[in-house]
Amino acid sequence: MKLNKQNLNRLAPEVVLPAYTLSDTRQGIAHIGVGGFHRAHQAYYTDALMNLGEGLDWAICGVGLRTEDRRARDDLKEQDCLFTLFELGDTDGTEVRVIGAIRDMLLAEDGAQALIDKLADPQIRIVSLTITEGGYCIDDSNGEFMAHLPQIQHDLANPDTPNTVFGFLCAALAKRRAAGTPAFTLMSCDNLPHNGAVTRKALLAFAALRDVQLRDWIERNVSFPNAMVDRITPMTSTEHRLQLADKHGVDDAWPVVCEPFVQWVLEDKFVNGRPDWEKVGVQFTDDVTPYEEMKIKLLNGSHLALTYLGFLKGYRFVHETMDDPLFVRFMRDYMDLDVTPQLSAVPGIDLTEYKNTLVARFSNRAIADQLERVCSDGSSKFPKFTVPTINRLIADGRETKRAALVVAAWALYLKGVDENGETYSIPDPRAAFCQALVADDALITQRLLAVEEIFGTAIPHSAEFVAAFEWCCNSLREVGVTRTLQRVLI
Repeated sequence: MKLNKQNLNRLAPEVVLPAYTLSDTRQGIAHIGVGGFHRAHQAYYTDALMNLGEGLDWAICGVGLRTEDRRARDDLKEQDCLFTLFELGDTDGTEVRVIGAIRDMLLAEDGAQALIDKLADPQIRIVSLTITEGGYCIDDSNGEFMAHLPQIQHDLANPDTPNTVFGFLCAALAKRRAAGTPAFTLMSCDNLPHNGAVTRKALLAFAALRDVQLRDWIERNVSFPNAMVDRITPMTSTEHRLQLADKHGVDDAWPVVCEPFVQWVLEDKFVNGRPDWEKVGVQFTDDVTPYEEMKIKLLNGSHLALTYLGFLKGYRFVHETMDDPLFVRFMRDYMDLDVTPQLSAVPGIDLTEYKNTLVARFSNRAIADQLERVCSDGSSKFPKFTVPTINRLIADGRETKRAALVVAAWALYLKGVDENGETYSIPDPRAAFCQALVADDALITQRLLAVEEIFGTAIPHSAEFVAAFEWCCNSLREVGVTRTLQRVLI
């Protein structure tokens, strides 16, 4: 059954439908970067609130700034902006649910002014973002905004026809200021430390170059709540679409697949109202920092600890690595011995239970999470998910061999061939740059670790870490992943 409004009541009985009338909703959120995670997370929570008969004025207008967003927009439009959330898990109780929280999607390519007008509309009171870790144009080596980037320079020179998120945000906020319209809350849902603070820094830096008075108005009027977001959301494959059709009879051009687990911890700092998301499980807090550190260092850090080693070994799914006892032992040692001593107490969270949950989540066979997805954008992920852990290990004088193995595995992964001789592409915007760093085995250490925007300054100057890194690289080359893990785990 093709998914659309007309066919909603003809879907299989196990498919959960919106409990609200779609025409009763009004758009209050514009979300830039509609992908799997946004649809399985923020749109999921918003839909859940609407199912209670509340928050109907917080429907979402999606925004696409990239050429490749057109297909997603077209698929959604053909389905009346409905999509299926397809939970996959190894236990009973998973849900198949049609979500109607997204009511429209605009593309920058179809007209910059129309998009600026939408963002400036008084009904839009929150603008949210999932633009990836690298989308904030912050140099990880010094924390500064990279104003020299060509796309940023274009937007500064052409404020009425921007291309970047910062150009559109400033154009819309300038229009709101001129019209006396209250500012919106700018809410990052990207998976990076202090995502709200990073968003604030980047936008204010851009605005200062465009119009200092606008920058000051934004600083006074826009809020930037930090958030910790969590839900494993693999890339939707043709197999997933066929599985949804075969098992539940839903023909959806762009479903989203995800694990049953979902979490959102959010600072309650909104300048123009917000949905009552706490009624559907969102945890509001004054300070998200301890939750953020726990998740980023344990979950995301462990993902990187597994993924490049697994890919080199020849595995292609996260659950395959978890079927290998050596990988599970390595992950537990990394979490228990390297990360946990660095964490503060997290209100309401038992860290031992949280780590046990991570093992179970990573072992989820039904979701078939792709290692390629977790491997992607390593040059942006390492500075945020792994380097802070390594820096603390160095500062505390603790052993660094496990963490060094994570970096060594990435270095060898960048060569584009696993230990079985299978070749693959590197999904990273800086792939060519990174691959050039590892082209000569004799120079990998001095070239790779010296990249300050990835590894900072402490790592290349730590003789102990450098020695551990070189040992791990040599071991991976000489005896492979399995034997190296055995050596490290002794």
